[in-house]
Amino acid sequence: ISMAVLRLFKESNILENNIVQTAASAGESLAAGVIFTLPALILLRYWADFPFLDTMAIAMFGGVLGVLFTIPLRRALIIEKDLKFPEGVATGEVLKAGTEGGKGIAQIAWAGLAAALYKLGQTGLKLFSGSVSGSVTMGGSIFGMGTELSVALLGVGYIVGLNIAVLVFAGGLISWLFGIPLYMAFANPAEVSEVTAGMSGYGAVLEIWSQTIRYMGVGAMVVGGIWALLSLAKPLKDGIISSWEAVQKARAGEGGDVPRTERDMPINYVLWGVLGLAIPIFIVFTQVIDITHLPVSSGLYWTTMGIGVLFSLVAGFLFASVAGYMAGLVGSSNNPISGVTIATILATSLILLALLGTQLDFSVDTMQAQAAAAAAIVVGAMVACAAAIAGDNMQDLKAGQLVGATPYKQQIMQIVGVVSAALVIAPILSLLFNAYGLGGVLPREGMSSEEMLSAPQATLMQSVAEGVFARNLEWNMIWIGAAIAVAIIILDKILEANDYEFRTPVLAVAVGIYLPLELTVPIFIGGMIAWWAGRVVARRAEKEGSDVEKAQTQAEQKGLLFSSGLITGEALIGIVLAIPFAIQESTDALRLVPQTFAPYADWLGALAAVFFIIWLYKVAVKK
Repeated sequence: ISMAVLRLFKESNILENNIVQTAASAGESLAAGVIFTLPALILLRYWADFPFLDTMAIAMFGGVLGVLFTIPLRRALIIEKDLKFPEGVATGEVLKAGTEGGKGIAQIAWAGLAAALYKLGQTGLKLFSGSVSGSVTMGGSIFGMGTELSVALLGVGYIVGLNIAVLVFAGGLISWLFGIPLYMAFANPAEVSEVTAGMSGYGAVLEIWSQTIRYMGVGAMVVGGIWALLSLAKPLKDGIISSWEAVQKARAGEGGDVPRTERDMPINYVLWGVLGLAIPIFIVFTQVIDITHLPVSSGLYWTTMGIGVLFSLVAGFLFASVAGYMAGLVGSSNNPISGVTIATILATSLILLALLGTQLDFSVDTMQAQAAAAAAIVVGAMVACAAAIAGDNMQDLKAGQLVGATPYKQQIMQIVGVVSAALVIAPILSLLFNAYGLGGVLPREGMSSEEMLSAPQATLMQSVAEGVFARNLEWNMIWIGAAIAVAIIILDKILEANDYEFRTPVLAVAVGIYLPLELTVPIFIGGMIAWWAGRVVARRAEKEGSDVEKAQTQAEQKGLLFSSGLITGEALIGIVLAIPFAIQESTDALRLVPQTFAPYADWLGALAAVFFIIWLYKVAVKK
């Protein structure tokens, strides 16, 4: 869009387009950090809606922390380490291609329009189903299978590629093909009946996954987050040493001849910025978690808030470093935000339980347990926003390096993007919540749960925090998930030692374990399309005697742009549809067909999804 608009001006250039995407991408990343965490406050019934000032402040301060934390790491991770930074490299290449003209904007536009119309037919007009599912009962166990008919998830799968798509889907199979049937086969029948609450078929499978099996994902994510942090020990140390040396040189007057393309925001600004943010973060914590919600002594209350701020800064820096390194290693699409956030919330919850448990009995007063869990969520939200922005920031700085940008100007625009996004996140979240509902919480009576936004990550965050204080966390499942994660890490090291191209990063599998299977199926299909299209293009290039690598890169870029259009179109129409839904207080506001049309909607939805699968493949392999 920037290329199309700025081309209308005589002196537009690649650096201007890069600055635009730097600011804009900050909004996308900040939205991820927010949506993974803050809806948990709704699920806890601690918030009834998304208050503007509180939501904006948490998003803004967490995002700015993410920008500041990655500035000292730019040289260590981008210049000195041999990391891929796949999205950063892709962005740089697209920016270069844009200066030479091209049809990229048309591909995005057509894909976006088609995805928007499909989503309108699904969610608005009810002509297409949003998902299909079924189950089979064998020997007392139920095997469930289903898929979202989402073109956005198809695009996600294409972007992350076959390796990650396979691992995410494998995580889903661990839960659904093995975890749920084994649980039903060996658990106490009375316990199974209590969990399923009289449901049968696919509904029972979904309830078992939600109440028990998904906690394996918690264990896997915690181990994955810790492993990522341990893997980062040396790069993290190198980055800190490099930053300190830069400060020493600047004080000695030796830093004046730094080339424009190597000028970062001064490190003293970074240090003062982080320290300065501690004050407004402390104020935000006291506003969100009022002393009336935690009836403890004033000394313990202020101590708790102070520890929350300190933990936010320390964990934020450590996990922002993890996110930045992982972004360079496997890409922002695989940024372990969920893993580091779950680890943060679990650790924070245990610390708060030890602190507050001296004066409060959470087993007696559920309101106090909710407030304590909410405090852990707010700390997790700060860290999640910082980690999300950190991964994005490193990709942008890599793209800037490729096109000759000035780092400190990009870092300033990252902060501008964070602030801009923080201003609009709360109204959009409120609109979506009131239109669809979130994670099992419906704002009004009589609303249908079929269109409800599942918010899987936020649901998991809420379950972990609440489970610690209610002392009913599924620790057995968490330990099983942790053991699975250790096995996957060992497998990955074996593959690395033998120079295999296929790898098994543990966080990708962990994501699949705790996501609903319906979400992983279209991601897997998208990854398969990317792989197969690459093979077809390579074979054609070999036959023609042309450059195979160049042909594959061009095919990948076309598929990437088209997939981005699918994601954008579906997401934007979802927000637009929320307006009439919220006004009329019904997701049936635009329905054209009666409820009895549902069987036909299943078939039409599946056929439309197949059409998009073929279309994406054709776009990728077309000369």
